[in-house]
Amino acid sequence: MKITRRTFAATTAALSALPAMAQPKPRPIVIAHRGASGERPEHTLLGYRLAIAEGADFIEPDLCLTKDGHFVVRHENEIAGTTDVASRPEFAARKATKVIDGQSITGWFTEDFTLAEIKTLRARERLPALRAGSAKFDGQEQIPTYQEVVDLAKAESKRLGRTIGTYPEMKHPSYFAGLGLPMEQRLADALKAYGLNSKSAPVFVQCFEVAPLKTIGAMTKARRVMLVGSGAAPVDVKSAAGIKAISAFAEGLGPEWPLVVPTVEGRLGPATSLVADAHAAGLAVHPWTVRAENVFLPLKLRKGTAPADHGDVDAVYKALFAAGVDGLFSDFPGLAVKARG
Repeated sequence: MKITRRTFAATTAALSALPAMAQPKPRPIVIAHRGASGERPEHTLLGYRLAIAEGADFIEPDLCLTKDGHFVVRHENEIAGTTDVASRPEFAARKATKVIDGQSITGWFTEDFTLAEIKTLRARERLPALRAGSAKFDGQEQIPTYQEVVDLAKAESKRLGRTIGTYPEMKHPSYFAGLGLPMEQRLADALKAYGLNSKSAPVFVQCFEVAPLKTIGAMTKARRVMLVGSGAAPVDVKSAAGIKAISAFAEGLGPEWPLVVPTVEGRLGPATSLVADAHAAGLAVHPWTVRAENVFLPLKLRKGTAPADHGDVDAVYKALFAAGVDGLFSDFPGLAVKARG
């Protein structure tokens, strides 16, 4: 058939009238919570390497500051639970009691050490009674800096031919600001130095506090995530209006996972409207933290009686993916990757 201008125009018009083809939804990301922290001591390069090998898309470093202003990767600034500092006589005099976010805590704190001193410590498993296999790796690793975690992610991305991102959390930023160690500008400068200053960069900056997310938003283009627990929170995630308000200073929402799929009489109940409300507000949803051990699972998903035994964690993964989340945090990223399919 001869193609005339009239025929071409008619064909083009007919095609344009067809319904637009739906774009495939990106698969949810798997975020390695503190690394493969169910299998290796948390926040160690050893744990991050295992998480990447298991297929994690992002690795999560929690950021605390040293006395000389360096970002070190620990879940809390109190480090007795995750290092050998309590057994080091040269640091015995550093033991202190401090009030952090309204809670009195006794121990050793990152802000009382220089980076060089922190680097002499060795990491250990935080939950040895539950994770005896991980505790076998005690003493093998140093405390990494955020730069070391980013360098690892970049090197592994190049080696494997797939992008591995980092998902840093600002820990207790208001507390550190009160010590004269504000986090926001330091982190924004680091992201720029690492080539992560854009909304398309493989990085999310997360925090439980509203003001630091607002502040850092004026300093970097990196995506921000508001973290929210199941208890009292500085933001409202129980209403569509409350969730929409979060979109003014964040690109994502990180709810504790039962806020997405609640537990009802020891079982998983129907999903709430949180994901739909967040998506309507333009927010990605990355719930935390799915753990495999019985002690962390709803009663009806437990297998056996030992707290450390693994229960039916697949049911949690699958319920969250079915609810439409854009990603999730897990201590066992390999199990999450397998459940995602």
